[in-house]
Amino acid sequence: MKTLMTGNEAIARGAYEAGVTVASAYPGTPSTEIMENFSKYKGAHSEWAVNEKVACEVAAGASIRGARAFCAMKHVGLNVAADGFMSYSYHVTNGGFVLVTADEPNMFSSQNEQDNRYYALFGKTALIEPSDSQECIDFMKEAFNISEKFETPVVFRITTRICHSKSRVNLEERVVPPIKEYVKDPSKNLMLPAISRLRHPKIENIRLAGLKEYSNNCSLNRIEMNKTKIGIITSGVSYQYCKEVMGDNASYLKIGFLNPLPDTMIKDFASKVEKLYIIEESDPFIEEQVRAMGISCIGKDLFPICGEFSPALIRELLLGKKQVSTYQTQMQAPSRPPVLCAGCPHRGLFFELGKYKDKAFFSGDIGCYTLGAASPLNALDTTICMGASITGAHGFTKANEIANDTSKKAFAIIGDSTFFHSGITGLINSVYNNSSITTIILDNSITAMTGHQENPGTGKNITGAPAPAVDLVQLCYACGIKKENLIVVDPYDLAATKEAIKKGYEATEPFVIITKRPCALLKPVIKQRAKVKAVVNADKCRSCKMCLKSGCPALILGEKISIDQNSCNGCGVCIQICPFDAIERIGE
Repeated sequence: MKTLMTGNEAIARGAYEAGVTVASAYPGTPSTEIMENFSKYKGAHSEWAVNEKVACEVAAGASIRGARAFCAMKHVGLNVAADGFMSYSYHVTNGGFVLVTADEPNMFSSQNEQDNRYYALFGKTALIEPSDSQECIDFMKEAFNISEKFETPVVFRITTRICHSKSRVNLEERVVPPIKEYVKDPSKNLMLPAISRLRHPKIENIRLAGLKEYSNNCSLNRIEMNKTKIGIITSGVSYQYCKEVMGDNASYLKIGFLNPLPDTMIKDFASKVEKLYIIEESDPFIEEQVRAMGISCIGKDLFPICGEFSPALIRELLLGKKQVSTYQTQMQAPSRPPVLCAGCPHRGLFFELGKYKDKAFFSGDIGCYTLGAASPLNALDTTICMGASITGAHGFTKANEIANDTSKKAFAIIGDSTFFHSGITGLINSVYNNSSITTIILDNSITAMTGHQENPGTGKNITGAPAPAVDLVQLCYACGIKKENLIVVDPYDLAATKEAIKKGYEATEPFVIITKRPCALLKPVIKQRAKVKAVVNADKCRSCKMCLKSGCPALILGEKISIDQNSCNGCGVCIQICPFDAIERIGE
């Protein structure tokens, strides 16, 4: 059957057709929809893991048992999973093991644009990169064959445009191979130093040698000879862009299996074209290795390392032709910076927290609440990576103590899902090392930024079935927080939030504030608050603009302030901020 699928849908389909029976992931743009779609298939276990390291190790455990398994994550997630991935790369895979990493050139929702192809090189594993949705299906199935044939983990690298663009695919029946027998064998599964030392030369001399021969002869890599004045070596979505720009006016070496590279094919192709270009998004992964073969080529000296490619960019840099716009509307959408949603429960916290910005250090974390850094709230100083808010605040505090500097109190701001992901260890560490930081856990009862995925605190699993819900209060107590040093507050209640922050600011021991209010975009919340609105009494409004300091996008600045009733959910933060009682709540 033929149908349209995004790359993420196709990867899930490919894993299903390949007979995967265990899959685990942590949500992260642009990879999130892979597991959401795989969970819809029957006959396999799928789950949201608390972080990427856990997801990787769950899949590795299933692979050791003999089942085909995969894990999925965004590119920075592989940094978290690297410990398990790099160790499992020394194991002998039993059931096929595939790690899907979704890289994000141009950083639409990420803190960097690292190129994870190097992880396969680093880990001495196979590396596959598809260029459309059909290849996402076909290459996933081949990835499991490769993993089992060469006893290696396989890194399946995709980028944003592959994840989210749609193309036609052909669906086939699912074939589930028998789960392989598990045989106790320390030489394959127990990487103690004495065993690892023996495994390393086997990986170098047997696995990688076998993979190189496969790379030079597999269908994932192919030469397309056309006119030979220009030859292009490329991979992934860049192949599609090159074909769109050059068509049959260039010859191509399309590489779908990238580690090890097909050296014989590359040398053969290079010898047949007059000028050789390496066109690849992100880092010069292919180019560096081609140059190391002694082959002259043009790559990053023409095409950028930073940002995302497009047909227009390749056309301009390769042919010197700028794209001419053929259609343009008269009305242009205004440029709008990202902001917290109308009715977002984080707004009340950041409004009150911002009052301390001159005497506090705000260590932020990864999530939609990172938008608290934007004006007019301006309530974050730094964001490093998942879970680093608490550890960063702890380090800041210890440096403060050494410098005898009491001018700035350190706050850590972290969401509920991120706290489960990797914040817990930071809180334990702050308690263990007697840090006077105040940790604020923003519990909105969902993993909001990636599109409302369940997490261990929501009481549901990936299928929506009931699951035990972790009690954040009890968890913080178990981490060592004293009962008198923990406050739970509704962030819609500004007076209570203000008082909690004051106590947190004055605390001299590890202190926790949990702001508890479900995300305003959850369907039950939308339904419950559908008729609750805030409205401005124009007679009382003096246009002082105090309410605009909340940063709520539902507020409209005119001669008098007004409120967009389609956006407003009546959270009441602006009502509490207004000094003239000019805003009222209706519909309760």
